[in-house]
Amino acid sequence: MNDIEERLNFRSDLLEDSKDEDGFIVQSNLLSQVLPSMLDAKLIDSEDFNDSYFHDQSNGQKLNAYNISNSGERLQLFIIDESTIDETSNTEELLILQKADYDNQFKRVEKLIKKAFNSQLFNSIQDSDKAKVLASKLESLEGFNEIDVIEIFLISLTVAISNQGKTTQPRSIYFQEEKCNRAFKSKEEAKKKEVLILKKLIDLNFLFNVMVSKGYREVLTIDFEKTFNYGLEAIKAAENESFVSYLCVLKADIIADLYRQYSSRLLEKNVRSFLDFRGVNKGIKETIRKEPEKFIAYNNGLTITATDIKTFENKHKLYIASLTDFQIVNGGQTTATIYFSKKDGLDVSKVYVMAKINVAKQTNEKDLEQLIDNISKYSNAQSKVSNVDLKSRNSQLLKIKKLSESILTPKSRKWFFERSKGEFNTLLRKERSNKNKILKDFPSERRFTKEQLGKYYCAWGEEPYLVKKGGERIFRNFIEHLSPDEDNGKKPPTIDRDYYEALIAKVILFKEMELIYGTRNSAIGQIRSAVIPYSLSVLYIYTDTHKNYFNFQKIWKDEGVDENLSVFLWNLMKLVNALIKKYSLSDDLGEYSKRIELWNSIKHCQEIDFFMSEDKNKILMSKYIIQDKRG
Repeated sequence: MNDIEERLNFRSDLLEDSKDEDGFIVQSNLLSQVLPSMLDAKLIDSEDFNDSYFHDQSNGQKLNAYNISNSGERLQLFIIDESTIDETSNTEELLILQKADYDNQFKRVEKLIKKAFNSQLFNSIQDSDKAKVLASKLESLEGFNEIDVIEIFLISLTVAISNQGKTTQPRSIYFQEEKCNRAFKSKEEAKKKEVLILKKLIDLNFLFNVMVSKGYREVLTIDFEKTFNYGLEAIKAAENESFVSYLCVLKADIIADLYRQYSSRLLEKNVRSFLDFRGVNKGIKETIRKEPEKFIAYNNGLTITATDIKTFENKHKLYIASLTDFQIVNGGQTTATIYFSKKDGLDVSKVYVMAKINVAKQTNEKDLEQLIDNISKYSNAQSKVSNVDLKSRNSQLLKIKKLSESILTPKSRKWFFERSKGEFNTLLRKERSNKNKILKDFPSERRFTKEQLGKYYCAWGEEPYLVKKGGERIFRNFIEHLSPDEDNGKKPPTIDRDYYEALIAKVILFKEMELIYGTRNSAIGQIRSAVIPYSLSVLYIYTDTHKNYFNFQKIWKDEGVDENLSVFLWNLMKLVNALIKKYSLSDDLGEYSKRIELWNSIKHCQEIDFFMSEDKNKILMSKYIIQDKRG
């Protein structure tokens, strides 16, 4: 099977998994399939998205969804080229030679942005349209101040190809960044700023690479000469068989520009999942404000890893031209704080930062990954970043995988735990002749990834706002539960049959609530990804106490929820849906539900107390609450 054919077969699998119960391909379902791969490739911070479907065919405008990065300054817009998800399309239509075909799709979103920047979008959209909230944010003073970068992701189930040479080959297509000047006028003030517009194609080449590599991430190459017209002066400090170390001094302006361009993509996974970019370090900021020339003396600097380096000499001095596979493994807070300090108007021109750059030599991928992990681990040894392993090789995850392969449900079925990225699709590729049997044995409702498992598990707790954020932060919480720091007296859970059954019961409960909440016209509302974790957290605090615990064994034995519990959950989610609207201090419900303030307003409000104290609900809950005899 050739490369093109493999990608087109993968497309068929994606479309099949994006269908609703009536067999229709749903664009939001496709987004849910695609975004986890983009998260794995470090392009986004979370697989969560705010559905903002808008399609004005007459004016050539379209948008599917948006998200705001954890750092807050980056708006990410998603558009699906609907012509590429037609199952009747032939191969010729899906092979794209011309970059212009993709440019035309990007323009559909760019027209919306331009309209918003001219304060013409909000009033042109009906109140019932999902894009109304986004239009309001874009045209507001808050949106003007916050958003410095807009990334447009075009999801196109096509294959970008090149016909150079004897055969047709898949190829990558890149798009030039653009800078857009915008103004904001009010009665009080007039402001101007420059917004960076970035465009990224998410086609079958990209998605297939993520799947087959079981965790593909695009290697980030920083070309200091080309991008910044800036050769980075350095000295070679050490060299051995594993790596070469360089020492250099970075201008703060360069660091700020790097962060603006690449955001959290600069940061190694452990660091990225730990840091809260919304809260900048006050000490660092005060040094920039009062003693910028002393910053280099006060700050620990950056530790950077790379896998390749290009250097040149000029007047007997060594300069770094570019670094390949650039990752900041220590100094993420410094990097973010410099960016936000400059954004707030502080002068960073006198600020310089020490940097240690370790360029790994190994060609073996496993050894290389281990080396970079160790550099990250020991670079952060004195900081508060805990050294959890966020990868699929975690020993506790391996135990869960083995149990999933051996334990049958009460109805003699198994669940498929995708411990490594793309594991299920790899199985389908290897067993193409048995594809139908595999899909029958493991339909989408009985499959879950390690990231989904983290979300399902952590939803049963008191941090629904973190579950709503998704991404590596919530997965870190799950891994820290599986593999806690034993030096602090915490013991890891015993991963046995009982643990596995309770885990699957939590997966079942979450997935059942997604079905109960509904989609499109039958949905309770438009904020399902917030309502479900919030509702589960409400259920948790009212049933899992020091005296009692919830009976997940009943859900495991039933392999679902019974009719009475289903009605209860529907009523609870309907109430929580209304409460999120009531207590949110922003019209952007999807984003505000990521804040602890909303959860604090809801968890013990009178409406929840009244609902949970109703006789019918107390009677139902009594069937699912077991008296705690564990101690």
